[in-house]
Amino acid sequence: MPKTRQQPGQAPFGPVDEAARLYDGKVMHARLKPFGHRFVYRVFTLLVDLDRLDEAGRLSPFFSVNRANLVSFHEKDHLPLSTNKGDLRARADELVENAGLPRPARIQLLAYPRILGFVFNPLAVYYCHGADGGLSAMIYEVRNTFGERHSYVCPVEDGQLSAAGLRQERTKIFYVSPFIDLGARYHFRMLPPADTVRMRILETESGEPLLSASFSGDAKPLTSASILSLSFRHPFMTAKVVAGIHWEALKLWLKGAKFHKRPTPPEPVSYRDARNGLEPAE
Repeated sequence: MPKTRQQPGQAPFGPVDEAARLYDGKVMHARLKPFGHRFVYRVFTLLVDLDRLDEAGRLSPFFSVNRANLVSFHEKDHLPLSTNKGDLRARADELVENAGLPRPARIQLLAYPRILGFVFNPLAVYYCHGADGGLSAMIYEVRNTFGERHSYVCPVEDGQLSAAGLRQERTKIFYVSPFIDLGARYHFRMLPPADTVRMRILETESGEPLLSASFSGDAKPLTSASILSLSFRHPFMTAKVVAGIHWEALKLWLKGAKFHKRPTPPEPVSYRDARNGLEPAE
């Protein structure tokens, strides 16, 4: 994999060079209270440039965009479809502009691909880059197993970005786990994609750590060899993600975790932090 180098005068954490690449790594979840519960599993993810989908679809005969294949990426799997905007880049632009920001120069999405036609993304992350190459906004697209999704649009504000990565926060307003109530606080800690990628989400409740989730992965070129190798090592990965969610939920229930009833979902997108009393924002 070629090194991702920062160009002179470019803002830190600029977009990667390729139209698409893969990241091979591990997901970790750790429940911290009222009891400990931890699991780790291996996955691979796809990083794709939303302006270069046609190019990405030509990288391997085993990978397609908006068509069935061993591994594929479909625009319809992401962001609200109620808008008149047809393609995913246009829908992402609309969300960023609704947050009061200029249209991004580049948007790269990190998400699970479809494998043999199936995908489930608990979290898909959009890295929105300004004209200088630096991060201007993030979109955290969260899905639950009830067929619902919500996108938190988060402008990158002064003081959030450092050499250690990006630090952002949002109050949880979308139901994900039946064992965590709404109102918990998300603390996003992101090391944007380069030769490696790191994501950590700490959920707190009343200021106390409740759940820690992370993904760390190493870059792999999107080639036929990489696709075949990763698909062999992680067969039916996306189906296993869903099965794993339900299996771990069962174990939490058996341990006595408190069950929270699923409420009416919020609007599909939020642009402000609920803690500041600004939800919902149109």
